[in-house]
Amino acid sequence: MQFRSLGKTGLSIAPLVFGGNVFGWTADEKTSFDLLDAFTGAGFNAIDTADVYSRWVPGNEGGESEAIIGKWLKRSGISRDKVVIVTKVGSDMGQGRRDLRKSWIIEAVEASLRRLQSDHIDLYLSHWPDPETPYEETLEAHASLVKAGKVRAFGASNLDAAQLKASFEAADKAGLPRYAALQPEYNLYDRAGFEGALADLCRKEDIGVITYYSLASGFLTGKYRTPADTKGKARGQGVARYLDDKGLRILAALDKVSAETGATPAEIALAWLMAKPAVTAPIASATSLSQLESLMKAASLTLSPDEIALLDKAGT
Repeated sequence: MQFRSLGKTGLSIAPLVFGGNVFGWTADEKTSFDLLDAFTGAGFNAIDTADVYSRWVPGNEGGESEAIIGKWLKRSGISRDKVVIVTKVGSDMGQGRRDLRKSWIIEAVEASLRRLQSDHIDLYLSHWPDPETPYEETLEAHASLVKAGKVRAFGASNLDAAQLKASFEAADKAGLPRYAALQPEYNLYDRAGFEGALADLCRKEDIGVITYYSLASGFLTGKYRTPADTKGKARGQGVARYLDDKGLRILAALDKVSAETGATPAEIALAWLMAKPAVTAPIASATSLSQLESLMKAASLTLSPDEIALLDKAGT
């Protein structure tokens, strides 16, 4: 497995990150354990989750995904240094706001560590911008967790170029460490938010980038091609917005590359992300071993310049 350096975090990860948002939602505990066994057994090492996953499920409170990962870590016996756990703080966990105050981060990290049954988190991310809290306060909280050994590295999710640059300026002015990683939404369809100024800034400052919604809520698997295909599916509502002319152009391009390579549309969409210079690794979720086996093949798929150009053009 060819590992990649995650910017200046000091962490190295395989080119695909498992999306733990499905744990406690569309994957029960046993299925989650089987998926994590297969993923790490194949040489992959990074798992993404958040304290809020999966609070949107009726009856859940948030933290279910972290708890499943924690139980798996204990049951599997896998050496802790063989797994890179990414989790997040700051989404609404019941305090009524997106919250990156120091007091909340210090409280929330302890709950995450308990659920994960670990003495540290490898990468801790500020989940959403909090306009009511200065960057300096949030960065000071993260820095204190690193100093205490509870977090190895920290970063942010969902910042645009101006916000990320402002966070750098605040860190430098206060003499605090900067965010070292970013988790943006980025895929073949949703490109405007990352490409351009944000991607350029990440490359310039050597920011590790792990992308979410890498398969556009499953749309880029190719299994959703008409509104009827979304009916009764857990992610159906989120996929419907992709069923426009642009989305169909992208599916056509994926089908063409699939015919040429023998790879599935999902594998191709992930390989396209892996080939982007500003991207360290995409996040993707699976709820069955067959899905996971397909996604992992993306790490060994090399697209030609012509194939990348075809996909680039389809999504513009």
